Amino acid sequence: MLETEAGLPASASLKALLRAYERELILMALNASGWHQRRAAASLGILPTTLHEKMKRLGLLARADPASTGVPREAEPAEEAQP
Repeated sequence: MLETEAGLPASASLKALLRAYERELILMALNASGWHQRRAAASLGILPTTLHEKMKRLGLLARADPASTGVPREAEPAEEAQP
């Protein structure tokens, strides 16, 4: 099966492709700003509240526990299994 650069099936819907692209752009802006949401929003040309809503919709909000690194679980590097 053919895949896009984002790893989605070539038959993926426009909605799914746009969502993946938006998520990637937001992650890039957040990483570039050290996860400072106001700076990330400014670099994207959107309001911080808009960024927050998009992060919530895309599952990018940081975990709520006190030990949180501020990076959402799915954005952290995967741990390799130990033999």
